[in-house]
Amino acid sequence: MTAERILSAVPRLSTLVVGDICLDRWCTYDPALSEPSRETGIPRLAVVATEVTPGAGGTVANNLAALGAGRVAVLGAVGDDGHAYELLRALAARGIDSSALVHCAGLATFTYTKLINSQTGREDQPRVDFVNPRPLPPEAEQAILERLPVLVEKADAVLISDQAETEEGGVITPRVRELLAELAQRRTGKVFWVDSRKRIAEFRHMILKPNQEEAEEACRRLGLAGYEALRRHASAPFVVVTHGPRGVLIVDSNGETWAKTRPVDNPVDICGAGDSFSAGAAMALAAGASPLEAARFGNLVASVTIMKRGTGTASPEEVLAAESGAVL
Repeated sequence: MTAERILSAVPRLSTLVVGDICLDRWCTYDPALSEPSRETGIPRLAVVATEVTPGAGGTVANNLAALGAGRVAVLGAVGDDGHAYELLRALAARGIDSSALVHCAGLATFTYTKLINSQTGREDQPRVDFVNPRPLPPEAEQAILERLPVLVEKADAVLISDQAETEEGGVITPRVRELLAELAQRRTGKVFWVDSRKRIAEFRHMILKPNQEEAEEACRRLGLAGYEALRRHASAPFVVVTHGPRGVLIVDSNGETWAKTRPVDNPVDICGAGDSFSAGAAMALAAGASPLEAARFGNLVASVTIMKRGTGTASPEEVLAAESGAVL
């Protein structure tokens, strides 16, 4: 299935991103203005410009919208704070339906703050993250459990973003994960695609998309002998293991297949490459592509986004140009 055929089907598809829908804040600071605080003497960073974009699961949703998906909805939890306000505005600006987001006053909106040096254009300071080290409030979890089946019913592809690296605090709690497994078993015609930084082996009956490090760590922790053992452990239709510039390894009951990438000289920013790959590959599967065709399409999407600063996206025109080797 060609990229053109996949892209022609995308506007008819409805998608749902479930999980940690975050805010990315890109703060540019001027080193020339970074003098010590008069009150404390502690050095300050003088931020002179701020840009906000949807992050984590929001990055996936942003990529789906850029590819032209007919409907992109997100389900997650946000706080009653300024970061939630910024996130909602960023989602709305991209045409992403945020009406199912659960608002919880006792929660801090999951936010990444990245500090960019105005003189070099590089992120060269420690990131400032707003995370939730405590369990998701019960009322927020219950609201997500109630909304999930209704939203899944409307979607052709469900992408799960389990971004939280703390043991607790993320949206994909054990109860949410269990319900997703039940829905995936019952709704066999839908694509269920999982990306999880720490818990990839705890999902069942869904397509798993770990990177090489995540997959190998899961195998070591559980004493599993390789990726096929991980697939069987998770009762997954297949597992897609990304290997950066080497490409993607697809593991199913018939064995392993590589989807190689084209070499990209001097990528600008690989941040968010996995999210753009997930968006592209999941869309391709929902459009009727085979796992290998879907992985190749995901690679094309990622080859575009890594040539942009920040968590970039790829338009249909850019994907087709990448397939042909043209430069837009």
